[in-house]
Amino acid sequence: MVIVLDFGGQYNQLIARRVRECNVYCEVMPHTTSLDLIREKNPKGIIFTGGPASVYKEDSPTISPEIFSMGIPILGICYGAQLMQYLLGGKVKTANVREYGRTEVEVDVNTTLFEGVSEKTIVWMSHTDHISEPAEGFVVTSSSKDCPVAAVENKEKNLYAVQFHPEVMHSVEGTKMLSNFLFKACHCAGDWKMDSFVESSIQAIREKVGDGKVLCALSGGVDSSVAAVLLSKAVGKQLTCVFVDHGLLRKNEGDEVEAVFGPDGHYDLNFIRVNAQQRFYDKLAGVTDPEKKRKIIGEEFIRVFEEEAKKIGAVDFLVQGTIYPDVIESGLGKSAVIKSHHNVGGLPDYVDFKEIIEPLRLLFKDEVRKAGLELGIPEYLVYRQPFPGPGLGVRIIGEVTPEKVRIVQDADAIYREEIAKAGIDKDLGQYFAAITNMRSVGCMGDERTYDYAIALRAVLTSDFMTAESAQIPWEVLSTVTSRIVNEVKGVNRVLYDCTGKPPATIEFE
Repeated sequence: MVIVLDFGGQYNQLIARRVRECNVYCEVMPHTTSLDLIREKNPKGIIFTGGPASVYKEDSPTISPEIFSMGIPILGICYGAQLMQYLLGGKVKTANVREYGRTEVEVDVNTTLFEGVSEKTIVWMSHTDHISEPAEGFVVTSSSKDCPVAAVENKEKNLYAVQFHPEVMHSVEGTKMLSNFLFKACHCAGDWKMDSFVESSIQAIREKVGDGKVLCALSGGVDSSVAAVLLSKAVGKQLTCVFVDHGLLRKNEGDEVEAVFGPDGHYDLNFIRVNAQQRFYDKLAGVTDPEKKRKIIGEEFIRVFEEEAKKIGAVDFLVQGTIYPDVIESGLGKSAVIKSHHNVGGLPDYVDFKEIIEPLRLLFKDEVRKAGLELGIPEYLVYRQPFPGPGLGVRIIGEVTPEKVRIVQDADAIYREEIAKAGIDKDLGQYFAAITNMRSVGCMGDERTYDYAIALRAVLTSDFMTAESAQIPWEVLSTVTSRIVNEVKGVNRVLYDCTGKPPATIEFE
């Protein structure tokens, strides 16, 4: 096991992802984690993440220098590298030339981190400050044109620091560098795989829940489905899955979810379906702000669960399918808030449950799918299109109305059908239709129309932290456009979103 200490950067969860790709288990913890807890975890190594602060400012995140004498190998990345050097007596100051983006560095291939790496390699830089003078006992192992100290190491103390980000894909040999740290410095075994995660999660859930009752928020999407099956294997009939049809699901999805998880479905679960469409529509009437919509939907979810919990008796735990991208984008810890999710940042202050269990919060989407296959969930369910907790509420720009819901449901169904028919559905990370709040003039059947514009989105991504717009074949887009305009009442224009993430998010709101 390796601990990733979070100092507030946006790439933090990617470090965990890269470590797990090397079949080494890791946990991300805030930099405020006590040294006693770290000792208790007994990690083979520690990684300090990047962050936006400057180490020499009073309010910058820090850690006790005692951590460097615990005998645990440590790798500092970007801010983490600067912090290590600063705390150990080195000097950090504002760089004369800031470096952002792809940068060529020269490395000493006779050192621990760079064994097997090309002498000149491309890495991803993102810094304003730099290490101007390494701490005593450290030697410089890498440099660039504008950064004379791009990496340092103290092999005797097993301490390493890199100014760049080896965890991002743009660092061509970054995975090799991380692998060197894990196996040559930390001597990890590299035998952790998804079956280990599933097995340990089931055991941990059993210990936590005991003989308590559990309520699972089941949406029928990949995340909540995997969470539900994981819980069912752990606690059986102590689990009740509540499926809230909030009227913001994809076309026919409510019936499809019930067919899979209900009494006649594949799983031995306590299943309750709550049809609460009008309740959500009433709450959302007149609301246009995306964050308010998310918070309203999140609060209503919880209120419905509380009501259902009272009907079945005291419930001790609430289960949600929160995953890593949800956590970081919701601003938990020190990372910047991008948007709130109903299953993390959108929770109301008062929740009538003993505790919330989020068994997937350490996993990325592709890892959730691997866990699902490991649990025996059918492939067609595991590879179902991702769907946000607030549902179509974040694919309807502006006010949510029953008419807009109908329009986006019908348009999305056509889009998904044609993508599957073209045989490109498995190649895409996510694809969907959204309804804009824009109406425009059109001409249909010699008559003037003034109807909505539908926006189509398709992205390529594996971890959902970054994504690029997919280049859908023009003939497919043409067919989809023709069908939507002709078959969906209230639409006279179709647009395609060409924006990646960043600068956009995958969902529209």
